[in-house]
Amino acid sequence: MPIDAAKAVAAEPRSTDVAWGHKDIQLYHLGLGAGIPATDTDELRYTLESRLHVLPSFATVAGGGMALAGGLSAPGIEVNLAHVLHGGQSVTLHRPIPVEGRAVQTSTIPAVYDKGKAAVIVMRSETADDDGPLWTCDTQIFVRGEGGFGGERGPSARTELPDRAPDIEVEKPIREEQALLYRLSGDWNPLHADPEFAKLAGFDRPILHGLCSYGMTLKAVVDAALGGDVARVRGYTTRFAGVVYPGETLRVRMWRLDGGDALQVQVTAVERDDAPVLADTIVTHS
Repeated sequence: MPIDAAKAVAAEPRSTDVAWGHKDIQLYHLGLGAGIPATDTDELRYTLESRLHVLPSFATVAGGGMALAGGLSAPGIEVNLAHVLHGGQSVTLHRPIPVEGRAVQTSTIPAVYDKGKAAVIVMRSETADDDGPLWTCDTQIFVRGEGGFGGERGPSARTELPDRAPDIEVEKPIREEQALLYRLSGDWNPLHADPEFAKLAGFDRPILHGLCSYGMTLKAVVDAALGGDVARVRGYTTRFAGVVYPGETLRVRMWRLDGGDALQVQVTAVERDDAPVLADTIVTHS
């Protein structure tokens, strides 16, 4: 069996040095569609080095996405990339991410769940610099055809949407070339660029990276609901509920939750009758 769940969970933590600078931040933001309009003051916070701040979802690609790459090459894990989909993602911020940084990222696999026809690999990466913890990421990777090994099924909780109209709703177009630009931040899976590979994976054309729609959504929330202040974000979790294609439009609906320190978010694809893209999505904030 390509996945040995017991071996993967029992493996020693793996640590790697990661580093980033303003070019990495700018490239990541551009890959999310930032910079339109190019001279807009609010957009310059994402694109101009003298005004730069860091969207917290950058944690998922810092160091070229080494946590994800390391997890898929961990002891006990051997999978076909054509069978891999991103199932869920969370980022917990311990403090704002600096524009320039060097840190150590420590990765483990806390669990491998058996969903019957698929396996879900849970990867955790904790990143800290000389001043202490920066962020913690939990990544859930869905691997088709790798279930049935007799393991625990794992949690399957769903978050009901509020029974009222959203407090904020925005639409975010995805450029035709956006996946090609986003992949330069470190996710080189050909599923997002090569039409022939996409067909082998069961799609009629390349799909957008789940983490690209994840970052686009957080940017929409920060800009529309948090006054453009990335430092207010404390945590961000989602389940990838469906694919989205370059050239489509994301509809991002936001509800302010009781207590005033969290937003619930739903993301759908406008052109496909609001087909689900992100679900069970919560952004906690100050």
